[in-house]
Amino acid sequence: MATKGPSYTPIGTDGTDHAYRQRIAAQYQISALNKSRLKYCIFFHYLLFFGMLAKLSADILDRLDIFILEIEELSIPAPLLWEYVWCISLLVSFLGLASIRKNRVKPMQQYIIGIIIFGYLPLLFGIVYYCSQVWTYLTSQDADELEKIQMWQGYPYGLLWYGFILLALQVHFFSLYFAWNLINAWKFRGVRKME
Repeated sequence: MATKGPSYTPIGTDGTDHAYRQRIAAQYQISALNKSRLKYCIFFHYLLFFGMLAKLSADILDRLDIFILEIEELSIPAPLLWEYVWCISLLVSFLGLASIRKNRVKPMQQYIIGIIIFGYLPLLFGIVYYCSQVWTYLTSQDADELEKIQMWQGYPYGLLWYGFILLALQVHFFSLYFAWNLINAWKFRGVRKME
């Protein structure tokens, strides 16, 4: 812009109007932040899935009549139904990723429902199922009672599952929290457009 003389600055261009320019609306900032965080949670969900898949590999290979000596020597305990049901929660994560890409509320709501059904409920069943073994291991001093506890590689099997379940519950909790924040930000954006 042309100036009148060496020291003249037109009104409004002296830098004092910076507070009114190029502000990003709060819902877009919230959306971008929670999208990134939800992607990290889904990534950790994938890592947990691969851990579960490694545990289920012995049973899957047995069902396919494939014999691998190294896996058979590990003597991995037979899986329970809740472990397979929890694996379905990985498929639900694709709903979350698809809704992130296009800012869709409905698939994100379906993602939340899917994580509750296929993520939380199987984990809660696992907590209840192994509760007596973990309690016995932590509180009992009697050797006869400790021998009744299922062990794997010298570790109490229920306690190992509790470690996995604790991690999975945290990942699912934060996934639901970030998904809920995204839904609120996207709904607010829709209201602002209509005004």
